[in-house]
Amino acid sequence: MKSALRFAGALLLSVGLNAPAFSTDYPLPPADSRLIGENQLTTVPDDKRPLEAIAAKYQIGLLSMLEANPGTDPWLPKAGTQLVVPQQMLLPDTPREGIVVNLAELRLYYYPKGEDKVIVYPIGIGQLGAATPVMVTSISQKIPNPTWTPTVNIRKRYAKEGVTLPAVVPAGPENPMGLFALRLARGSGNYLIHGTNADFGIGMRVSSGCIRLRPQDIEALFNSVPKGTRVQVINQPVKYAVEPDGKRYVEVHQPLSHSDKDDPQTMPLALSPALKKFIKSPHSDSALIKAALERRSGMPVLVSAGEAVDAQTRDEGQKSAQAAPVDQTAAATP
Repeated sequence: MKSALRFAGALLLSVGLNAPAFSTDYPLPPADSRLIGENQLTTVPDDKRPLEAIAAKYQIGLLSMLEANPGTDPWLPKAGTQLVVPQQMLLPDTPREGIVVNLAELRLYYYPKGEDKVIVYPIGIGQLGAATPVMVTSISQKIPNPTWTPTVNIRKRYAKEGVTLPAVVPAGPENPMGLFALRLARGSGNYLIHGTNADFGIGMRVSSGCIRLRPQDIEALFNSVPKGTRVQVINQPVKYAVEPDGKRYVEVHQPLSHSDKDDPQTMPLALSPALKKFIKSPHSDSALIKAALERRSGMPVLVSAGEAVDAQTRDEGQKSAQAAPVDQTAAATP
């Protein structure tokens, strides 16, 4: 935890880059298609800023950047290095309705009713021991300027770090929940989608179970999502699709660890019967799929039969399997 806190402190130095933000809006593909967006390349500037600065510029989560660019130093990426910005993705295989959260990819998808688009936000989710649960629920309450009442378990966790929390943290810029919150109807309403008062933790496992967005993202979502909106939370590290043109894709993310001993890069991936059928299909290239399952790049990979497996693809899969695990946690907040 102490190393995570140091990491969090370093990321607090992050500030925006002098370039326009990239939209998170994607045109909604036809019902029989799930592939959206295009990846980009960017060059690390010589400004001594952490990787979070680049992730925030492109509205990407930190772990997504690390998945796409294994071996990159999150504290001080090497100036002049070319990085992949993972802005291409497969829509989750769920109803295109309301809000869909895929915990494994640390993304929130919002389908505005009556609009032919999907808006994608990077998120922070529950850390080890305080995991965000899989659920189907709805938005029960919209709360501007929320206060924070830490639970008994949260107060105990903070106390172990030598921090005594007040009974209630008042609304305002010092509130860890930020300036906007959407309460979920599940149970007693302990789970929320909310903002943050910190410039780190998006695209990481940092919260006490809630779903966290960057301040500008939660404000936009808060202003557009109506009360009663359906919310589905899933945990699918492997997504796959057959596009209308017959091309087959698989997108693999590191699975969520269950303990401090787990290495998300080498943990076994659960393969559903439907996914196994997809892999065994004569239209799929099993070697490409094997490489994608090992590499876990978090980006769609074309795996149609007939596509050549080049040396670079194999090498990347081997290197990523040997890489040190990425710390998925930071200081806990709501």
